[in-house]
Amino acid sequence: MIGTIPLLGKKVGSKHGPVGLYPSYKGLVMAGYQGWFRTPGDGSNAGFRHYGFGADGESSSIDMWPDVSEYEKTYETGYTNPDGTKARVFSSLDASTTNLHFRWMKEYGVDGVFMQRFFGVTRSKDRNKSANTILRNALKASQENGRAIAVMYDLSGLKAKGEDCSSVIEDWKRLVDDMKVTSQGDGQTYLHHNGKPLVAIWGLGFPDRPYDIRKIGFERLLDFLKNDPEYGGCSIMLGVPAYFRRLAVDANPEPYLHELMAQADVIMPWNPQRYTPLLHAEMERFATNVRDDKAWCEEKGLDYAPCVYPGFTWYNISRNKFGGAHPLNQIPRQKGKFYWGSIEAAVSAGAEMLYVAMFDEVDEGTAIMKVACEPPLSKGDVHFVGLEDGVPSDHFLWLTGEGGRLLRGDLKSDPDRYLRLNPLTRNQ
Repeated sequence: MIGTIPLLGKKVGSKHGPVGLYPSYKGLVMAGYQGWFRTPGDGSNAGFRHYGFGADGESSSIDMWPDVSEYEKTYETGYTNPDGTKARVFSSLDASTTNLHFRWMKEYGVDGVFMQRFFGVTRSKDRNKSANTILRNALKASQENGRAIAVMYDLSGLKAKGEDCSSVIEDWKRLVDDMKVTSQGDGQTYLHHNGKPLVAIWGLGFPDRPYDIRKIGFERLLDFLKNDPEYGGCSIMLGVPAYFRRLAVDANPEPYLHELMAQADVIMPWNPQRYTPLLHAEMERFATNVRDDKAWCEEKGLDYAPCVYPGFTWYNISRNKFGGAHPLNQIPRQKGKFYWGSIEAAVSAGAEMLYVAMFDEVDEGTAIMKVACEPPLSKGDVHFVGLEDGVPSDHFLWLTGEGGRLLRGDLKSDPDRYLRLNPLTRNQ
């Protein structure tokens, strides 16, 4: 029968290549990768997309500023650094940007990334759209640096009426056919789980989503990804609310969510903003939830990837979207104490894999990539968050790599490891 006869790690009829360097998510620390930053002059004609810099130079949608000292190409902004020079940013569209990010992953031991692919991208059949350029660059960089890579579909943007997940099906076909995402040949780096290509889908069960998960053809999408003889045979990870077990707090009280989750392979709860170092015993609460979540998943034959993040701030976004309700540096990083504490708590509670939110997300201040210790000067009502005194710009990349070592048992528990701020003495 087509799709069932093994052939050198590949199924007859399947368009996927043999399993490569990453047959399982277990033992890995993977980060989300937005890749959505654009600038004037980068060829996208999108302006300062996701930076949110206005013509007057007094607006912003980022709270943290990237450290651009190592980028091959950067772009001038209307902001000024503390030393009086013009502040610059990168564009995700430049191959040199992607190459640098994947080199950092290799250098610091970050296992790889889930490339975010938003629903709006799936609507367009344009093979030259910028999201495709970025994914092509990332696939090449992942092979050159031996880092795992996978696609994560984000359902944000799916309309409440008249739209379903059909375009995701068609987009996955294009990625498999045109980009060969799962058949890269020698040095295949596409992330597999249980020996199958892993496809992630984020955005089920959240109350702020306009769509009804019963009416978007999601079971058809799951069936396609799992059973289609050419494009299926995939493992599936679902991004769901943090309180998915209880169907409360940040989750819709819809039991159908559990029915969909039962058809997946890996469950990843979305935790940013759900925990804060400003409350007592938060790491104990997190560890308890990880244990209980994992037990719930195991009862249903599912794997579980807890989500950790270094901090959170979206003050500048909040000014425009939420009436200024969110303070600057809402969830402080504490020189890495909060992030490392989360990693230690998850591992101690039995985590076998981790999802980091996010690699490059400076909009919400969760980026683990190198960010400016001293950001540009405030302008009008725009303010930026830098790293605390003495924290090097690469500190959260290093901690992420250390988290992988802890996860795999190559490092003993050390609650104070985040205090090793000097790159020259970290491993002494």
